[in-house]
Amino acid sequence: MFKKAVEAKSHQRLSGADRKKLKRTVRDRFPAASDADIDALFPPKAEITVAKFQNRVHVYAVEGGFPMFFDVDGRGTEIYPTVFALWKVPELLPVFMLKGGEVSRFIIGGADLMFPGISVPVEGLPSFLAGETWAVKVPGNPAPIAVGATTMSSTEALKAGLRGKALRITHHYHDILWESVEGRHVPNAGFFEDVVFEDPGLLQSGQASDSCEGSTDVSNGQRNGDDNIEVGENVDVTDVFDETNHASSSSKQIDVDNATAEEITGSVGDLKVTDNVLSEDLNVQHTLSTEDVDALLDKCLLQALHTTIKDKDLPMPGSTLWANHVLPCRPSGIILDIKKSSHKKLSKWLQAKSSMGLISVKEDKYKKEVMLLSVNRNNVEYSSFKPEKRQVEKNDQISDHAANESRSNKVLDVAEIYKPSVHVNPIFASVGADTGNLYSASEATDIVFKYVEKENLVKPTDRSIVVLDPILCDALFKGAIKKGSRYPTEIHKKDLGAAFISRMQPHHIVTRGSESVVRKGALKAIQILTERRQGNKKVTKLSGMESFLMDAEALASELQKKFACSTSVTELPGKKGHEVLVQGGVIDDLAKHLVEQYGIPKRYIEVLDKTRR
Repeated sequence: MFKKAVEAKSHQRLSGADRKKLKRTVRDRFPAASDADIDALFPPKAEITVAKFQNRVHVYAVEGGFPMFFDVDGRGTEIYPTVFALWKVPELLPVFMLKGGEVSRFIIGGADLMFPGISVPVEGLPSFLAGETWAVKVPGNPAPIAVGATTMSSTEALKAGLRGKALRITHHYHDILWESVEGRHVPNAGFFEDVVFEDPGLLQSGQASDSCEGSTDVSNGQRNGDDNIEVGENVDVTDVFDETNHASSSSKQIDVDNATAEEITGSVGDLKVTDNVLSEDLNVQHTLSTEDVDALLDKCLLQALHTTIKDKDLPMPGSTLWANHVLPCRPSGIILDIKKSSHKKLSKWLQAKSSMGLISVKEDKYKKEVMLLSVNRNNVEYSSFKPEKRQVEKNDQISDHAANESRSNKVLDVAEIYKPSVHVNPIFASVGADTGNLYSASEATDIVFKYVEKENLVKPTDRSIVVLDPILCDALFKGAIKKGSRYPTEIHKKDLGAAFISRMQPHHIVTRGSESVVRKGALKAIQILTERRQGNKKVTKLSGMESFLMDAEALASELQKKFACSTSVTELPGKKGHEVLVQGGVIDDLAKHLVEQYGIPKRYIEVLDKTRR
């Protein structure tokens, strides 16, 4: 899971509602966790942050602390604790105990856990189902070193003779997630004083090879010097932390297929618990004073004015300026909070910069928001500032290019198609067309004119008129003419195609990239509704996006970032899809976003603003 370094696309604090939702999810996902355990992982008064990655992985952490949980798909269905969380609450998950410490080197190297490497208790293999979350421990060490999901149930494992893959490792000690916080001081070090990594003996040759099948190379840390950890030696984690100022790391590749028990034994001695270096940069966010936050705000604003804000984009809402321009210019890993500045509010900060002549702002009384009207690029503060060429900007350009390329590969294509009904089946059968196929409007029109040509139904005295024979007359009008009325005997050519299509069953096909779906009936439009709620607040509701192959959860997350507001997703009654609720009156901007970013035709978007009545 965390094998390659990926830059997080956003860092943000969780609101009170999201904090409660996360704790409920953790409590439901891990029934063994008590309320005290939840409070130990997420202290009640501590801020919780979420880092969102391009691959939809969400990492939840205590602000200024360690990541505690990660969500594989960003929807809460596959959430796992980190090893940091398991060190705080070791009994949070059931565990597989390894046969020996030498097996742990392969787990730390990134391999999945195989059944031959598990120490089965005397009472037998514990019961489990496929997809359950389990941790991995080394004998003599209460601190888990990895976490993952079972690949099969215990019943299936016994039928397979306890061979094959037992646990798909999603996160382990010393992977990229661990490395991302390496260098921080481990809190509650006393908890780890008795934590011992033990290597009690060697596996038999067959067991060692079985436990590592599927893994061809493993990286392990190695110390320089003569103080390497020997097999069976107890290692105090706190001692390792103290000694790592004099340590360096290297990697060794091992061909498991050709390894013998002696080779594995020789390499086990090089295994170390951690290669951590204490950093002087401890919790930067907590060391920032009010003056530092003010200076950082001004720097980020000037960086944005130089690099991302163009005159053609003005006027611009203050919330858009903050979310889309100021925040992306902050240093990596820093959470910028306007409330920790001397201004306390975004509007007051912008008005202060306006009084200094850098920008011009005005409060929109209708939207109750400060608007950025113009930028004074002749201001001394603006002209004396030298914008930084940050690596983040390059990464953003690459990610934007990748996003645009991905979006271009998922262009929306909507087509209305029709299926022959019992009324027009005789026409299709007469010309040899398949009545089970779907036809476009032009193809269906060609079918009926092919029948007209075959039966020579064009009126000789007026080539624009088609004479109706009994089959064609029944296809067009049977059941549609009131009793007592006479059936028409002829029809104009320009009306023939529309009349024929109206007697067929409408369908529609929606294609986005490689995904395509055909549904019966006419395509329903997306509905966007803005209304007022208690306190004269506006909310915008969006429904019907599933018809255009759009995921409601992903769209809500995207709109939350774009409009810098809270969003939520609710299921409509009767299993009619989902509804995305966006805080604020963004009906026009939302419709424009759907057209520009998702290619939704304007004729398939219905808007209703109840606040303008």
